[in-house]
Amino acid sequence: MSDSGVTVDTGTNELLCEIRERVAVITLNRPEARNALSDHLTPALRTMIRVCGENPEVGALLITGAGTAFCSGGDVKGMGAHRKQSTLDMSFDERVADLQERQRLLTGALVAVRKPTIAALPGPAAGAGLAIAMACDIRIAAQSAFISTGYLRVGLSGDYGIAWLLTRLVGTARARELMFTAEKVDAERAERIGLFNRVVPDAELRGAAFALARDMAQGPTLALRYMKDNLDEALAFDFATARDHEAERLIRGTMTADHREAVQAFIEKRKPNFTGS
Repeated sequence: MSDSGVTVDTGTNELLCEIRERVAVITLNRPEARNALSDHLTPALRTMIRVCGENPEVGALLITGAGTAFCSGGDVKGMGAHRKQSTLDMSFDERVADLQERQRLLTGALVAVRKPTIAALPGPAAGAGLAIAMACDIRIAAQSAFISTGYLRVGLSGDYGIAWLLTRLVGTARARELMFTAEKVDAERAERIGLFNRVVPDAELRGAAFALARDMAQGPTLALRYMKDNLDEALAFDFATARDHEAERLIRGTMTADHREAVQAFIEKRKPNFTGS
């Protein structure tokens, strides 16, 4: 990684954010709790996803965890009878609406970011932590990392879109197996079934993840945005509709300065200098 960067104030030391070479490096920073979500970390993460997603100086988001974990999900100690009194005082409908809004602003917002998003897993991701990793476009993991859906172990059915995300990554049969068993899946198997894109030695994770994010962040901004739109529509629309939308976006792309620069760089056999226009 580069030694230079701009530190972003997240409002809490439980979440760190630094912008380096157009990459927003967002680090969950509760290593003593395996980076479990908390009343301080989670709102800050929602804010950073929105702020970095909207920042024109940011070309890609890289989300990782401090220490030897990515994110162990919700704080189990705060569940059940140990919930805050303010939560216990809510009606059923109020609790549902509250969770729906929190989900929309976290994994919902992360999926909606129109820039490449990468999760770098130095260790385990479980429950909502796994959902956050799957909401990113790409997952790169250390060899010692593993995942677990985890919800079975606390008698819950899942949240933050984990069933939708898991099904689309590994298919219906494996998604059901992983949800119903909550088994630990090591990095090698996670890569084999499509949960992880890449697995690297533990010592190389941070450097490899940043290099991948930096390369994407320096790419043609609008083309990458349109690629994400096309890929999202591949899951939602029929072939003819998706194909027609692809055509519209490609023609829009031919009108950009970045496209003209890419063509000229190809002719001159040099690296293009994209400006996002």
